Amino acid sequence: MKIEILPSLLAADLGRLAEETRRAEASGADALHIDIMDPHFVPNMSFGPSIVDFCRKTCPTFYRNVHLMMSRPDLYIQMFADSGAQTIQVHFESDCDLHEQLRRIRSMGVKNAIVINPETPAEVLIPYLRQIEYVVVMGVHPGYSGQKYIPETTEKVAVLAEMIAGAEADCFIQVDGGVSTANIAELERLGAGVFVAGSATFSSDDPLSAIKALKTV
Repeated sequence: MKIEILPSLLAADLGRLAEETRRAEASGADALHIDIMDPHFVPNMSFGPSIVDFCRKTCPTFYRNVHLMMSRPDLYIQMFADSGAQTIQVHFESDCDLHEQLRRIRSMGVKNAIVINPETPAEVLIPYLRQIEYVVVMGVHPGYSGQKYIPETTEKVAVLAEMIAGAEADCFIQVDGGVSTANIAELERLGAGVFVAGSATFSSDDPLSAIKALKTV
């Protein structure tokens, strides 16, 4: 699998949202990552379904990866699917029946993913590996863009890759947060192939070069 880079909309200049979305698409990014937060699950708030719909209308062919940082994602999955989400990610730490919601997401014709926070061990995902299309490892604590990468994430990626191979599961590893040219090569070597990079792309004066650098380290 080739390296895929997903700029996080959370790091964009929200006063120029349409321009920033088009700039991300033109940069050679593989998809747009849209973080949806409720202030109960994380200490921040961000977007709602209308922003996903806005991105769909602004760049119809730019893939939309929606990350639900929510205590009850099950109450909002349908809304985000209807608004144009093409992958919906839900947290292991959320308060819902994950098996049921992962099946539900797929039944809508949307790809599914399960996310684990830095303090959550990789082993909790064993019962879900054959049901999901992506495993997402948080490289920072969810809530804010621009945080420093948590080094233990690297070992967690290695463990997950072994677990996926052992389960003969068909899912990909994504790393979200703190991704840079300093760590992406090692993460890719250990088994990750999809990377969310907010500050490394939207904060760059030349996002095309920034994404090329991440893909060719």
